[in-house]
Amino acid sequence: MIVGHFLKWIDTARVAERAAAVSALARAYVQKELPFEDRCAAEAALTLLLDDPSAKVRLAMAEALSMSHHAPLQVISALANDQPEVAGLVLARSPLLTDSDLIDRVASGQKATQKLIADRPFVSMALSAAIAEVGEPDACAMLLANSGADIASLSFRRMAERHGDLALVREALIADPRLPSECRHVLLVKVGEALKRSPLVAALMGSARAERVMRDACVKASLTLIENTQAHEFAALIEHLRLRGDLTASFLIRTIAHGKVDFFGAAIVALTEQAETRIRALLAGGHDVALSALFRKAGLAASTHKVILRALKIWREVANGKRVAGVQEVSWLMLKELGGPAAPGDLAGLLKAIHIEALRDNARGHALAIAAA
Repeated sequence: MIVGHFLKWIDTARVAERAAAVSALARAYVQKELPFEDRCAAEAALTLLLDDPSAKVRLAMAEALSMSHHAPLQVISALANDQPEVAGLVLARSPLLTDSDLIDRVASGQKATQKLIADRPFVSMALSAAIAEVGEPDACAMLLANSGADIASLSFRRMAERHGDLALVREALIADPRLPSECRHVLLVKVGEALKRSPLVAALMGSARAERVMRDACVKASLTLIENTQAHEFAALIEHLRLRGDLTASFLIRTIAHGKVDFFGAAIVALTEQAETRIRALLAGGHDVALSALFRKAGLAASTHKVILRALKIWREVANGKRVAGVQEVSWLMLKELGGPAAPGDLAGLLKAIHIEALRDNARGHALAIAAA
């Protein structure tokens, strides 16, 4: 038998010769070029050669077998547990390794091992979840860059929570079009917190002002996030905001002042647990009494009802083509419902701040348009 001669010769062969011979034998095995008896003998020989003292021989075997569906399972399993140089090829390529095999290695492996597994041609949702839960930042970034990875929303959330404060992972998350909107909000908050903790920011602004500026910046960024969030994701984003305590009356007033009526409606659905169709109908054409009852059920204070109703009526007219208005006009008319800029109270202060922000944004846009002309 050819394999018998091979086993007698290999004991006296040099390392380079053994590596070349093992590679040839492994390729012949996976390509099914050998008769049945020789295949059985070749499998036995390959198993025996797992004990070869030279890593170069085992590496040659791994290169030949790593991408095959027909490689001997016991050989693949042993090579996957070999030293990193050898195991890496099998972990990165072999279709014979199950999710269970790979998850075990993610949980106990080195950073390099996790990165290899995260970069496999296909990464299942279960394996992605394991990497998201225990993977090093480099492995998570590699997973996010892998178009063949099936990543659940919960796994995106775990990576954002665990590594969102690191630029490497944060940038990879933001660049991924699959990232759920609530995860984008988590990253916004983490960026704000990182800036707030910065010694330079604290020295320039003072801690109290830095806190206020970063909070306002996060609110504005959240409004921008809503603009880029599809309607079917509103429920998840709203639940995330509610759990964080960010779904406040002031935030809802900001959303309606900025014309985010669909998001406002989705928030009212979540807060009242009433049918979406009924809420939409009321927001589109409901009477003030019915709407006030709805806002009351949502937990909004009576003092906020008239300004919200005013904003809704204006946005209805805009939607119907009866009026042209933007945030600047709507916030001013909401403020007038309370008595104008001199009106006392937190609600008036909030509306005045929204109006001033709109004035600044419009003036900035006008100046840039003039400069570009």
